Amino acid sequence: MSFSLNSIKLGGKDVLPLIEGGKGVAISTGASSGPWAAAGGIGTISAVIADSYDAHGNTIEHEYNGRTRRDRHDEMVDYSIKGTIDQVRKAWEISRGEGLININMLWELGGAQRILHEVLAKTKDMVHGVTCGAGMPYKLAELAQKYGVHYYPIVSSGRAFNALWRRAYKNTAELLGGVVYEDPWLAGGHNGLSNAEDPTKPGDPYPRVLELRNIMRKLGLDHVPIIMAGGVWNLKEWKDWIDNKELGPIVFQFGTRPLVTKESPISEKWKQKLLNLKKGDVLLQNFSPTGFFSSAVKNSFLGELLNRSERQVDFRSKQDEEFNTEVTLERKKYFVRGEAVARIQEWVKTGFEKAMKTPDDTLVFVGAEKGAEIRKDQADCVGCLSQCRFSSWADNEKNSTGRLADPRSFCIQKTLDDVAHDGSVNENLLFAGHNVFRFGSDPFYSNGFVPTVKQLVNRIASGD
Repeated sequence: MSFSLNSIKLGGKDVLPLIEGGKGVAISTGASSGPWAAAGGIGTISAVIADSYDAHGNTIEHEYNGRTRRDRHDEMVDYSIKGTIDQVRKAWEISRGEGLININMLWELGGAQRILHEVLAKTKDMVHGVTCGAGMPYKLAELAQKYGVHYYPIVSSGRAFNALWRRAYKNTAELLGGVVYEDPWLAGGHNGLSNAEDPTKPGDPYPRVLELRNIMRKLGLDHVPIIMAGGVWNLKEWKDWIDNKELGPIVFQFGTRPLVTKESPISEKWKQKLLNLKKGDVLLQNFSPTGFFSSAVKNSFLGELLNRSERQVDFRSKQDEEFNTEVTLERKKYFVRGEAVARIQEWVKTGFEKAMKTPDDTLVFVGAEKGAEIRKDQADCVGCLSQCRFSSWADNEKNSTGRLADPRSFCIQKTLDDVAHDGSVNENLLFAGHNVFRFGSDPFYSNGFVPTVKQLVNRIASGD
C-alpha cells in the first residue's frame, strides 16, 4: 500500500509535518537543523549551553573561571546566548529560507528566560518558534508575543496543557504553533512522568493524545497541531494517526534518528554505539539532578549510579527504638537499624568506605576516589539548572535549594558537555529514546550506513 504525507501550514508556510527533536547540550546544532529545514521540515536548535565559534569557525571551548557559582552561572548563560545565536545563523544560512527553524529550551535551565530574550532579540525573522519542556513554561506565551514567534509547549498529559492554557496561554492563542505530546515512557532525555504513573508500565499514547485533543477542542484549538514525540520510528506504523479526524492535525517529532546522520555533530564512536544497541539497552530512571525521570543508554555511567544508590541505608543522628545500633564511620557516629550493620561492614571491606549523607536521611557508600569526585563536581557547579538536587544550587537570591546536596545524582553539565565533545560513550550520560535499538534492525542502516539529513527526511516522508 502506498504512503502519502501531506504538508501542513505553520507560521504561514507549508512544511512537512516532521520536526527534528531538540537535544542539548550542543547536540541539536545548526549543522543538523539547517539541513532538516532545507529538506522541508522543521529543524530545531538546542539553546542549552550551545557551542559558539571563533572568527575561523572553530568551536570555542567552554571554560568556567568565575570564583562563585553565581559568576559561573553568568558565564554559562553567556555561552548559551552566544552559542545559540551562532547556531541559529548557521542553520539559517544552510536552510536558505526553506522549512522552519525552532529553538528548544529546557525550561528548568538556569537563566532560561534570559537566554531566550537575548537570542530572540538578535535573531529576528530567523526563528519560527520556541519549544519548551521539562517544567511548566507559563511565561512562554508572553515571551513569544514580545518577539513575534510561535510557541510549542511540551506536555505529557491533557491536564498539564489545560493548566498552562488557563493560567497563561489563553490570551496568546494566535501564536500557539502546536502542542508537543511527549510520551513519558518512550521519549529520550527528560520525561514528564508523574508521581502517579508507573515507570515500568507504559501507557498507550492514543487515548492520552485524544484526551489532549478533546481538551483543546473545548478551548477552540481544534486547528492547532499536536506534535507526537517519543516512540516514533517510521510513519507507516502511525498511518492511522495521519488524517485522523478524531485526533485532528498531527505532526511527528524525531529525536533519536537524527543522531545518526552525516551532519549530526556527535562523535563517530557515539554513532556506532547507537547503531549496535539492543532492545532494552535504554533505561528510564530518576538520577537526573533536575528531579525528572529521564531515558538514557545503559552503560558504565548509569551502572555506577545504580550500584551507588543500592549501597544505601537509613540513619538517624540520635538513637531511638528503631535506629538503635551505633556505627562510627570516618570518626562520625550514626545510628542505624541493626540489620544494616552487616551490609555496611561488607561495603567498607570492599572499598566503599566513604559514607555520604543524602537529603532523605540516608547514607550512600562510595569509594574514596568517587567521593572526592562528587565533592569536586558539587564545588565546581556552574548553576546550569534553575534548581539542582546534586549541588543544591538554585537560581534565586540565596543561590540554594535549602536542601542538602544529593550525592546519588551527578553533574549533568559536566557529563553532557564531555560526551558532546568526543568524550567517552561509556563513562558519560547518553540520552536516547527507547526505540534506538531499531537502528540495528532497520534495513536503511544496513552495513553501518549513515545517511545525510536529506536522505533521512526523504526516508521518513516515504513512510519508512
